[in-house]
Amino acid sequence: MKSVVLRLAGFTLLPLLALVLPFLLLPVVSRVVGPPGWSSITAGQAVGVFAATMILWSWNISGPVDIARSAGEHDRAAIYSRSMRTRLVIAAAVFPLMTLLVSVIAHEGFRLDAVTMAWATALTGFSPAWYGIGAGKPRILAIYDTVPRFLAAVVSAPLIIVTGDVWLYGAVSIVTTGAALAAFHRRFGEAASWIPRNPVKVIREILPSTGVAAISFSGSAYASSPVPIATATVPSATATAGFSSADNIYRLGLFSIVAVGNTFQGWTLEPGAADPRRRHLTAVYAHLLLGVLGAAFLTIFGPWVSGLIFGEALRADTITSFFYGVSFFFLSASTPFIRNILIPAGRQRTVLIWTGLSAVCGIVMMVSAGLAGNVPGVALGMAVSEAILMAGLLMPAMALLPARAQPANGEG
Repeated sequence: MKSVVLRLAGFTLLPLLALVLPFLLLPVVSRVVGPPGWSSITAGQAVGVFAATMILWSWNISGPVDIARSAGEHDRAAIYSRSMRTRLVIAAAVFPLMTLLVSVIAHEGFRLDAVTMAWATALTGFSPAWYGIGAGKPRILAIYDTVPRFLAAVVSAPLIIVTGDVWLYGAVSIVTTGAALAAFHRRFGEAASWIPRNPVKVIREILPSTGVAAISFSGSAYASSPVPIATATVPSATATAGFSSADNIYRLGLFSIVAVGNTFQGWTLEPGAADPRRRHLTAVYAHLLLGVLGAAFLTIFGPWVSGLIFGEALRADTITSFFYGVSFFFLSASTPFIRNILIPAGRQRTVLIWTGLSAVCGIVMMVSAGLAGNVPGVALGMAVSEAILMAGLLMPAMALLPARAQPANGEG
């Protein structure tokens, strides 16, 4: 239990620093650009999240497992270097498509700001955070993930205030992210360059993990789609500005799900654990509790916090905040089933089927609500999709829970 507490502290307190990034930058951006620019930039940010997921491919899911089960530093270096080669090839295709999509969605006059915000967000797909999770070393997240993003915010925030140019954040992010990646590779990667010299060979390395990657894509697609869908289908930028604020508060809270998930993933998968069932159930209960607390916070305090951070003109409404709270609960509840039980057990197909089904249902509801001018209904669509996913994965995951540990030496 001591190791869990230490990991929880590391994987929670250190990512708290990353929270300073949106709290420092987004309030500045919201007050500089106004409702049309705010909707455009948050839409670019949402598309960037999906692009980051595509660049990560399957590494955020299978990578920690591979690192945790690796034989030593040499194997870990090979795993990381392979991940960089695959991610660079994927990024070469993703970035142009992402840029085009954001340019179409954004409002006139804010396309450059939206595109650069998307670039800054998509660059997180190169983060080595999953390596630190698998190795059980939160210090890696702090040095090579949190600090670079924090520096990008600290440097770009005053520049945006002075110039009014939001695109400067993307430029600074490219510099800080590149420096962090170079330093990480020098310390943990293979001696050889990770630049893909044979793209065809790299593509062959990518294909076997397509199933796991598809799980991330489909999940990220509907998780990132509410703001772009609302921005594209609802003509009024004022109506979607408050919706965008609710979405941002929701995403600020997602760090807690990631932190708790990072804490328990390596712990539940440790070989030779005396009672693996107890570890898995502890992770499940922790995520359920987090889901309840997060849902309550978003519903009760979401509107007030959004008005405080982004300004009263961009304040989220209570109904939208409630639906985002429901989404938070089901997302938190399903996380340990996916990361700790189904994926390690090789049940990618089960996860993919239910993720795809829930994504289709959610996106259909979101688009229909947006076309009807029902902005809170877009958030409801996401909540329904998360509920469907949780319902579909519950029984398969519970069936795979390890049996209860047998008492040692016949003791009861």
